[in-house]
Amino acid sequence: MLNWLKIVNLALIESADVEFGDNFHVFTGETGAGKSILLGTIALLLGERADKGLIRTGCDRCEISAGIQLDFNRFPDVAVRLEEAGIAVEKPVSEIQLRRVITRTQNRNFINDTPVTIQTLKAIGELLVDIHGANEHQSLLSRSRQLEILDRFADIEKEKKACGEAFSALQKLKNERDELLHSLPSPSEAAQLELLVEEIEKVAPVPGEDESVNAKFQVAANAQNVLELAGRSLSLLGDSENSIEEQLAAVFRNLSEMERFDERGCETLLTQCRLLTEGVSDLAAAIEHYAGAVELDEETFAALETRLSALQTLKRRYGPTLEQVLETLDLNRKRLEHFHHSAELRAELDCREQELQERLEEAAACLSLARQRKAKQLCSATEAMLKQLGFSNCQFTATFTKQPSGANGCDLLDFIFSANPGEEPQPLRHIASSGELSRVMLALKTVLADADSVPVVIFDEVDVNIGGETARCVGNALAELAQKRQILAISHLAQVAARADRHYAVSKETHDGRTCTHIVELNQHQRIKELARMLGGGAAAERHAKDLLPR
Repeated sequence: MLNWLKIVNLALIESADVEFGDNFHVFTGETGAGKSILLGTIALLLGERADKGLIRTGCDRCEISAGIQLDFNRFPDVAVRLEEAGIAVEKPVSEIQLRRVITRTQNRNFINDTPVTIQTLKAIGELLVDIHGANEHQSLLSRSRQLEILDRFADIEKEKKACGEAFSALQKLKNERDELLHSLPSPSEAAQLELLVEEIEKVAPVPGEDESVNAKFQVAANAQNVLELAGRSLSLLGDSENSIEEQLAAVFRNLSEMERFDERGCETLLTQCRLLTEGVSDLAAAIEHYAGAVELDEETFAALETRLSALQTLKRRYGPTLEQVLETLDLNRKRLEHFHHSAELRAELDCREQELQERLEEAAACLSLARQRKAKQLCSATEAMLKQLGFSNCQFTATFTKQPSGANGCDLLDFIFSANPGEEPQPLRHIASSGELSRVMLALKTVLADADSVPVVIFDEVDVNIGGETARCVGNALAELAQKRQILAISHLAQVAARADRHYAVSKETHDGRTCTHIVELNQHQRIKELARMLGGGAAAERHAKDLLPR
């Protein structure tokens, strides 16, 4: 239940605090007084896009907020979505607070003081409040809208999901087939690919080979210099007069002489000298082993040069890296394989497509059957409601026309309506009377609201283009619906307004050159005055207003 609504500096409203109760609430006022601002405020709290032009002239920001009390045992989906958004709530009953702050540069959204994205606000808001706008009945002329209404009533998400998944799988296969067939080379392209693959396979490169061959080539190309440097290094270490080994031997002899005078102090020094001597020997052995592996073989050098040239040619043509050369080889091998086995591939794809098409047709048939079964219930309930709205002898049915199966099944739906005896039932899209359409929409919305798990339902001028006894019936229907859902309605009809449990007047006044909209809950006396105004004014209108109000 919507507990309260607070508006600050939004459009013509400087400040407004509105409290709500149970059941049926109505908002009335002169045309242009600002009733639409009220609905716009709630729509903003439910995630509608906010424009900085909504900020009241002369102000830097506007702020709107509302509190909605929920019994989570009745509306478990809301609790699940709140928990997914990381918003803690007290169960089983607590108040959810929605708030938006709109400035010239940014918008901020909150649920229970937790910042949320506009997508989260919208997703949760859709579970809390259902808004039916003015002139929405015109949407009934669309067959897709009629199907949407049926699906919403039918609660057939499982069947719709199965149909959507089957269609997606089929489309994915078709896209894969199109890409594959598009990539198939022509016979002349295949001949060129054969040459390409043959060229790379002839060289038969392996990953990283270019780097290893290049390293060997650099050594082979500079073998003479390498051997000379290695020889000089060996000479310095031990193969010449005054070599490092000889000098270390002299150092060792000196330390041994010192040991005679200080055995304890020189022990560590001698150990370090021995380690240095061993290290020099090990280094000399390693250099000698390295030099022994360096070859001055011209034939080996030429082979490395030829191999490196072949790899560089492949990289230049199909690289620039050897990894890309190998990827090109793999890709074109597959293209050639597909070319040589294209007939088998086409047959396999056709078979898979047939299987998926059959799966889609089966899912669409199940969805259609579920819709037709639920359509009878929807039409029966809607026809009963239409009779309450003044169509005492009406007929309301649905017909299905099959179309190619898609993500939403294979159904085209037409609601068929006859308002009076003797009139040929015909599709709603052929009905010209907006008054009839508005009452059909109200009946459908009433049935939907009864079926939906949405706690708050708002009707914006759903009583448009009707009057008299029909208006009284509409008021009764809204009052009856309000026994199960909290109802907020904007109305221009006294017969509808009189049935509300709470009545609010929306008015506009200009003071000191500024225009402000005010929202005031009416007491009994004020309510009579407002109903009389709606009936045309005067003493007779006041008497009529008193008669309309329940005693």
